[in-house]
Amino acid sequence: MDVFSTETPIIGMVHLPPLPGAPGFSGDRTAIRDRLSQDAHALEAGGVDGIMLENFGDTPFYPDRVPRHVVADIAALTETLSDQVSIPFGVNILRNDVQSALGIAAATGGAFVRVNVHTGARLTDQGIVEGLAHETLRLRDRLDADVAVLADIDVKHSAPLADRTLEETFGDLVERGGADGVVVSGTGTGAAVDTTVLDRVVACRDDHGFDVPVFLGSGVTAETAPDLLSVADGAIVGTALKRDGETTAPVDEGAVERLVASVP
Repeated sequence: MDVFSTETPIIGMVHLPPLPGAPGFSGDRTAIRDRLSQDAHALEAGGVDGIMLENFGDTPFYPDRVPRHVVADIAALTETLSDQVSIPFGVNILRNDVQSALGIAAATGGAFVRVNVHTGARLTDQGIVEGLAHETLRLRDRLDADVAVLADIDVKHSAPLADRTLEETFGDLVERGGADGVVVSGTGTGAAVDTTVLDRVVACRDDHGFDVPVFLGSGVTAETAPDLLSVADGAIVGTALKRDGETTAPVDEGAVERLVASVP
């Protein structure tokens, strides 16, 4: 996976407010675009290596495909992001619409997408969410898109439906599912990663000779980053980069600088 110009990339989150059609939408598209611009500028100025745009405010989430109007809004906002930053960016459409995310990334110059459930199935607050790796990778080929797929293993806010080992799940993601990177997160947004799980995932990768990076997906702070990133290859960070550590607050450029400076 050759996306970033550093060996230990930090991907900062742009958490979009509720979009049109979502219960919390404010009625002001301009405000959403302005917030995106402010957060993206603070992230890049603070020194992150990439940006992930996500429809975080669209709760309750659709389990898989989102409506066309959501795709249209996210595509327009991603194009705005593309115009304003010079670092790699990607898209995550919650809860699990990686096909739309992949199409948007391909159309706007995005370098990666994140998918919560790439293989297997998970029990979530949206019900049972099933992976569609077979569709995702074939769509990427049809689009001739140079877009990396970052796939969660035991994604947060979910539970497994089968008694499978972490090693079996990892093999499904990478060997059978073709993921380009694996994301290890805590149990919820902002929750710390279980370091025992992280160690097992990295060991599985190394023992089987898989050439994929392992990213932290939640709970990374300036204080924990040095130890965690001595094991993991990179991190996707949201909450710790926000004002007062509030996930829905604007990005705090100073917090970004502090976390970036802590990376070994």
